[in-house]
Amino acid sequence: MKKKFKVLAINPGSTSTKIAVYEEGKDLFEEVIRHSTEEIAAFADIYAQYDYRLDMVEKALVKHGYAVSDLDAVVGRGGALKPISGGTYEVNDAMVDDLYHRVQTQHASNLGGLIARGLAKPHSLPAFIVDPVCVDEMEPIARISGWPEMPRRSIFHALNLKATARRAAHDLGKNLEDVTLVMGHLGGGISFAVQQNGRMIDVCNPMDGGAFSPERTGYLPLSPLVELCYSGRYTFQEMMRKMIGLGGLTAHLGTGDAREVEARIEAGDEQAKLVYQAMAYQIAKEIGAMATVVNGSFDAIVLTGGLSYSKCLVEWVRERVQFMGKFMVYPGEDELLALSQGALRVLHGEETAKVYE
Repeated sequence: MKKKFKVLAINPGSTSTKIAVYEEGKDLFEEVIRHSTEEIAAFADIYAQYDYRLDMVEKALVKHGYAVSDLDAVVGRGGALKPISGGTYEVNDAMVDDLYHRVQTQHASNLGGLIARGLAKPHSLPAFIVDPVCVDEMEPIARISGWPEMPRRSIFHALNLKATARRAAHDLGKNLEDVTLVMGHLGGGISFAVQQNGRMIDVCNPMDGGAFSPERTGYLPLSPLVELCYSGRYTFQEMMRKMIGLGGLTAHLGTGDAREVEARIEAGDEQAKLVYQAMAYQIAKEIGAMATVVNGSFDAIVLTGGLSYSKCLVEWVRERVQFMGKFMVYPGEDELLALSQGALRVLHGEETAKVYE
């Protein structure tokens, strides 16, 4: 009889830690552990939050009637490590060292692998990460920018996009390695990728450009941006915050909540409608740009992420891109499920855990 594995999945965010226990993909429980602004502000940096968050996860497990010893593996959201290919990685000493000292950016997701290992190691369980944001499978030509010293970087919503690519391939009746997809993750940040031969051969990094989103600016006019940076009006930290966190819909409309924007549109707010349509317009342009990577030859355009629940936004995008081919939508993220599935593929021997070096 096939063993049924239990896996704890952990996804740390800036103000929450999402956890779930799955048994062969079946959700046994799921909880969002909220962290107030005051609680988070008490810590010097994200790493100082490690013990606090690990303790909260353990208490949540006990509350739901589970102990770490009941599990077969623990999997955490991967952080901004050095560029690596996609897949499931066992958390080892090299990864722990890099998560603490050599990440590309500071983000709560860097705690995912650390907490997973912290829970798993005392019980001799494997700890994994799956398709972290630093997945880099780009072709050499895709890395070239207008400055040799500033190549394009592969940082994107790899976990959700790769999991969605698997779903789309299944629905198309193909293996993942045999499907070509032009994909967009629509969320607080918006990223794009081209899936071909089992790899994301080009991506649009939402930290560096692309369509504007609820919280990020996307591409900006370069000359005015450089002038503003040297104007003395803002510090470096303030400029970064304006671009990532206070940009996009938030900058234009004072909110990054798409539901609120749509309510304003329904109430007759023409400015809200124009800005929301502009976001859809830019999403469609990026999809068109990504389609050129594979000479317009692909199986489907695929949208996913929380904003894909927005019927009007998706329809505005569809109107502009449907001439290119099949259009598929998978709303939401299901990142905890995607993490557990990555761990299960290794536990069942369908894949071999990759080694981080």
